[in-house]
Amino acid sequence: MQMRYTEEKLNTFSKETLIQLFLAQQEQLSEIDKKLQLVLEQLAVMNQNRYGRKTEQMPVPQQMAFADVNGELVMFNEAEALASLDENEEETVSKKHPVKKKEKRETDLSGIPVIKVEHYLAEEELQERFGKNGWKQLPDEIYTRYRFVPAKVEVEEHHVGVYASKDGDSMTKAPHPVSLLRGSLVSPSLEAAVLNGKYINGVPFARLEKEFSRYGLAITRQNMANWTIECAERYLAVFYDYLHRYIYQSMVIHADETSVLVRKDGRDAGSKSFMWVYCTGGGEEKAVILYEYQKTRKADHSEKFLKDYEGVCVTDGYQVYHKLAKEKGNLTVAGCWAHARRRYEEAVKALPAKSRKSSLA
Repeated sequence: MQMRYTEEKLNTFSKETLIQLFLAQQEQLSEIDKKLQLVLEQLAVMNQNRYGRKTEQMPVPQQMAFADVNGELVMFNEAEALASLDENEEETVSKKHPVKKKEKRETDLSGIPVIKVEHYLAEEELQERFGKNGWKQLPDEIYTRYRFVPAKVEVEEHHVGVYASKDGDSMTKAPHPVSLLRGSLVSPSLEAAVLNGKYINGVPFARLEKEFSRYGLAITRQNMANWTIECAERYLAVFYDYLHRYIYQSMVIHADETSVLVRKDGRDAGSKSFMWVYCTGGGEEKAVILYEYQKTRKADHSEKFLKDYEGVCVTDGYQVYHKLAKEKGNLTVAGCWAHARRRYEEAVKALPAKSRKSSLA
């Protein structure tokens, strides 16, 4: 415990002793001030992480997000975020004029069929209003409305001609399409709708089941799950393997892994699985992103995926990639700028509000 000196005690000290005491107290106060600043910075970062914005100011193209609205990464409030934008939807009523440069609305609708709906007066009505031959036709007034035609379900009943010789020695059938899955009722268009709903629109199979039921088609979520797995194994796995080989041509590959929870996979509830993600570099003309689900974060997953790759692998600080680079020799590991930037961002957030404006970071 720090000794406390009284005024009488201090009067008994020599000048040199008082100077030493003063300098020692200055040193102690300086250390206390450093510790206090460190605690305040840590508190500011903790408050920012808990109560502040979770998205970063600068989105990173290689990182995933549910939606990108005005440069901000939006998760579940996409509708609210989009609705707040200053996007006015004004009706445009036009008359026929000489051809001008296409406006935004006309350009946006250039690939959509246009259904012309005519509204004209009968000649008898015109004569009654203006008299016989007392009127002339002016340019039409044209306005536009968007119309949505709901999807419809159809049943394809294939009738395949079967023929046999009269002597019964030979038989033949007319050419017909091969079934997507042998013995299954699913067609390519139906499975495409299932995949689009599940993986593009993020609709669970249970809700897709209800959606198809409203169209009069009774298919269960188990049907859709089985179709999806079988089609993935039979068709998409071949395409995935091709993209796996194709991604090796990229000079740079971004790699990352994130934890996910998978229900009812035979393990204890809450067991973590991992989604490994590999993406071509930003300099490529067309980006290729491959996802690989694994139950663990073991090194052999990345070793197997990158075993034939020669180039630069951009990752975070996970040592698995550095270990792989040492073993292969023809693989270079580069640090991720997005991860490096976060440390500077945390340092800036820890500064007082006035100091942030003058900070170079």
